[in-house]
Amino acid sequence: MGWRCGGLRWRPDGGELVWRDGGCERRSALGYGRDLGFRAVGERHCAGVRGQVCPLGAVVGGRSTGGQCPECARLDRSRSVAADTVADDPQPYTVYLAWFGPGMVKVGITAEARGSARLLEQGAVVFTRLGRGPLMAARRTEELLRTALGVPDRVPYAAKRAVRAALPVDPAERASEIRELYGRAVALAGWPESLERAECEPVDHVGVFGLAGTPPVTGVIGELVDGGRVAGRLVAAAGPDLHLECGDGAVLVLDTRLVRGWELASAGSGTGTGGVTVPVRHVGGADRAVRVHVQGGLF
Repeated sequence: MGWRCGGLRWRPDGGELVWRDGGCERRSALGYGRDLGFRAVGERHCAGVRGQVCPLGAVVGGRSTGGQCPECARLDRSRSVAADTVADDPQPYTVYLAWFGPGMVKVGITAEARGSARLLEQGAVVFTRLGRGPLMAARRTEELLRTALGVPDRVPYAAKRAVRAALPVDPAERASEIRELYGRAVALAGWPESLERAECEPVDHVGVFGLAGTPPVTGVIGELVDGGRVAGRLVAAAGPDLHLECGDGAVLVLDTRLVRGWELASAGSGTGTGGVTVPVRHVGGADRAVRVHVQGGLF
């Protein structure tokens, strides 16, 4: 068994793919403008729980964005703040507003120690902090804002992808909805006394994501399959999504949650014109095959 992909991880200055072989881990930084190509090998195995190997070595389906067997998924959820199953975490939490595109804002919380990592993982194009405090105070504030402002605490990834095509060029315009909602949020009564307010300081991730001037997405990769190839030029990344320019005007999104647990090999040289040989769902149309160039290396 070789190295298996552990998915995409974000740092403040960019993303990196994680690779695991038993207890060993390595990472490879993303590079916009570089060719990316790989071939899936064998069966997709459970990604385990928070870096720990699945004790069952279970095989999971290609379309699962969780990439976990039922037992590992249950254990992961039992330790999740997002799933509201942890109530006694003593570390401070941040309440934030995240903007994904015109008309799409959510409220959420994240551990203060994680900085902006949670916002990068979610694909937030702009965000601002609202306050910090104990977990339960942050949770109550999140619920207050969700109810009073009518903003959700979850946004589907498909909706985030769709709205990226309409991002304003001007950073001030991208931050305008966040600023307006921030003003409404801090004017509300009922904030917990233990939550310390934060100034409105919008953080823009367009540069980190490489989204400025990128071409619109034409399709989404639905799953990987044994022997299936994916290749293209990496033009952007946001949240778990890699945007790949694949030639002939095709720009495909690869959700890296679908890659977790696969062993990946080089796409190979001597494969002729090559191609994307995995299922593709085209935006606004029926599925069809897309031919692309395959480079000789892995990344």
